[in-house]
Amino acid sequence: MGVVGMIGLGIMGSAMSGHLVRAGHEVHGTDVSAAAVEAFAASGGRPAADVAAVAEAAEVVITSLPSAEAVLLVCQQLARAARPGLVVVETSTLSLEVKGACREILESAGAVLLDCPLSGTGAQALLRDVVVLGSGDPASFEKVRPFLEVFARSVQHLGPFGNGTTMKLVANLLVAIHNASTAEAFALGVRAGLDPQQLYDTVRDGAGGSVIFDKRGPLMVDRSYLPATAKVSMFVKDVGLVQELAASVGLQTPVLDASLPLYERGVAAGLGDADAAAILEILDESRSR
Repeated sequence: MGVVGMIGLGIMGSAMSGHLVRAGHEVHGTDVSAAAVEAFAASGGRPAADVAAVAEAAEVVITSLPSAEAVLLVCQQLARAARPGLVVVETSTLSLEVKGACREILESAGAVLLDCPLSGTGAQALLRDVVVLGSGDPASFEKVRPFLEVFARSVQHLGPFGNGTTMKLVANLLVAIHNASTAEAFALGVRAGLDPQQLYDTVRDGAGGSVIFDKRGPLMVDRSYLPATAKVSMFVKDVGLVQELAASVGLQTPVLDASLPLYERGVAAGLGDADAAAILEILDESRSR
């Protein structure tokens, strides 16, 4: 069994650390949220005082962070404490520019950064149903693969550093659109008189179903959006990252662009921390009138 560091114990980080602990690994973790650290300790993890303590204790460090500012700060702290040869597995959804900056910071300290975002929701992460979209140094990736296979159903190495993030943004384009199309279909069907549960059961059995329809449909049936498996506010950020990538290669994304206002309206309506399924409420605003 190995010694693993986990920086960021939110929706995805807590799921990953939980699988690693249950598999018998020694997991040292930290988070800015005291409640997250307390839950981590209760699950068998070993709370660390700070990022430096994680770097000093672990042979591999996994990061799962909410913003560019957070990951850049953490990478700077890791670089100051890292032993030469430390491998950092960065699983957050960020821009290629930010990932590249973190790579430079860590390489200057003799550490290796792998770009390894995850495809899947928080609910899927709890069930070990995510895919690791890995990229970067092949030898380092193979070194950490056994840890990744503990919490993912599929671990893929996609080539040079950055390909993982590119693939993740392509996948997120589809997820953002599928969220919106699922909500729109529910709003139409229910407004036209269909029973929500019957709508879900029937559509998922036919050509209109999708993984996102399977995962978010039950939340829309129950109109229950907490706790979130992927927040509405997160999709505002993620859609922006996809649009940035598309602009860099000169591609228009009209379908994605049409979905962004739904997420923005959701945040404005106070649904930023709710599951993305809550955009149904934006499409069906007359329900609350």
